[in-house]
Amino acid sequence: MSKNITTKIYQTPFSKEDPNHPLSMPVYNTAAYDFATAEEMEAAFLGQSAFHTYTRISNPTVEYFEQRVKNASGAMAATALSSGMAAISNVMMTIAYSGSNIVTTSHLFGNTFSLFQFTLADFGVEVRFCDMLDINEVEKNIDENTCLIFTEVITNPHLEVSDLKALSELAKRKQVPLVVDTTVVPWSVFKARDLGVNIEVVSSTKYISGGATGIGGLILDHGTFDWKQSHRLKTNAAKFGPFTFQAKLRGEIFRNLGACMAPQIAAQQTLGLETMELRFDRAANTGLQLAEWLLTQPAVKLVNHNSLPDNPFYEISRTQFGNIASAMFTFELESREACFTFLNKLKLVRRATNLFDNKSLIIHPLSTIYGTLSPEMKEKVCIPDNMLRFSTGLEDVEDLKADILQALN
Repeated sequence: MSKNITTKIYQTPFSKEDPNHPLSMPVYNTAAYDFATAEEMEAAFLGQSAFHTYTRISNPTVEYFEQRVKNASGAMAATALSSGMAAISNVMMTIAYSGSNIVTTSHLFGNTFSLFQFTLADFGVEVRFCDMLDINEVEKNIDENTCLIFTEVITNPHLEVSDLKALSELAKRKQVPLVVDTTVVPWSVFKARDLGVNIEVVSSTKYISGGATGIGGLILDHGTFDWKQSHRLKTNAAKFGPFTFQAKLRGEIFRNLGACMAPQIAAQQTLGLETMELRFDRAANTGLQLAEWLLTQPAVKLVNHNSLPDNPFYEISRTQFGNIASAMFTFELESREACFTFLNKLKLVRRATNLFDNKSLIIHPLSTIYGTLSPEMKEKVCIPDNMLRFSTGLEDVEDLKADILQALN
């Protein structure tokens, strides 16, 4: 098989031969599946055959999408879900337990922070927020009840970059899995397994979907953690070995919570995968050009892009992701009022949430994604009130500059 990610995606075969030999996987719009015999049905429900039983559990169209994701990411196993938040929630429900703790940072995407700060606490899971850039501080927060370490590959929208190799070495020494949300960096420039990540979560709504056509999420298991070290999963480890996490996830948590990906979404995102590398290259290069140009604009007080040479995460970003890591950056204006005035004057750039649509998107994070947080919680997540987050689309860079310039003026 080719080493190129796009070629790998195209080379992914169907798990079963289709009599019509279509070039694209058909969309199986069905809830259930017929069986020839009671014995065949029993074997399928017991997991003793490859037949599908019910689309909440598996579906041919979704299964093919998962196979393509495995080839693109290099993961041992992939599970497609209804959203990125569903992916994170399913991982937490698979590994965490009442009385355990999770070590992470408060510099997270808004709903992830809310899940950790509020939702998990109600189930008896302690979340320890610390500086993930300080390995010593991370280590001090780990104890015998720590069930996992969690971070984002580039924090959204802070754009902080942790040293994943250092974190993975610490996690291995402390015998806890390292779980990383890698949504903002595509597999074409970054392989999480190479840097020691055990479990990867992704919002497939972003780069993968091919234009924000639908919501989806992914859990990627790299098969590299010894689950005998997990308090929650150690009893299953002798039977399932490196597939222990998968057995718990697919055999219980995923099917019981019901956050499955719809086959229509899987078909759209299967197609989106085919152009992911091409779209990312254009959007990322355009984003860097915009960031460099914004540095020359007097009304712009600060530009935060990981690929700018004076960025504090420039070197670690280049080491881990290459020349350009993401098509997202942030910039700051004089005040919140200046941000709102600027947003209201934009004509081409869309005032919308989400990332990595084909259209360029901009948002004021503190008043939207973090808008419902209390003043104390807003202080905890450290989002400046004069900051705007920009997701670069596929428009011509000069057209984007012209729109931004007229709005700044």
